[in-house]
Order: sequence, then C-alpha cells, then structure tokens
Amino acid sequence: MDVPAPRWRKSSYSGGGGTTECVELADLDAAVGIRDSKNPSGPHLSVARRDLASIVGRIKFGELDLR
Repeated sequence: MDVPAPRWRKSSYSGGGGTTECVELADLDAAVGIRDSKNPSGPHLSVARRDLASIVGRIKFGELDLR
C-alpha cells in the first residue's frame, strides 16, 4: 500500500520578499512534521500534536526566552 507524501505548508506569516527563514509543517496523522524550508529534502522532526500545541502556547504567552 502506497503512503501519500506529506503536504508541506509554509506559514502565511512568512515574508514573500525573498526571505527564506521559514519552517514548514505537514499533517502526519498522529503527529506534525516540521522541516526547514531551505532544505526540503533534508531531515524533518515529528512532534506529537499536543506537544506542538503546548510549545506554541508557551511562545505566545511569552514563557520562553527565544532570543
């Protein structure tokens, strides 16, 4: 049985002005795939949906120092 290739999506917040500093996400059923848009054929991370939601929430609420 063939498994379809993931459909990678770039954030709508990604600047279209020639910047390439973006990540892409893909629905991997039970997980979310994360990859560097500059290296689409390179490796990617697989993260459980609840873990990704947790870290995004912490970023939004300023709980993490990402400088």
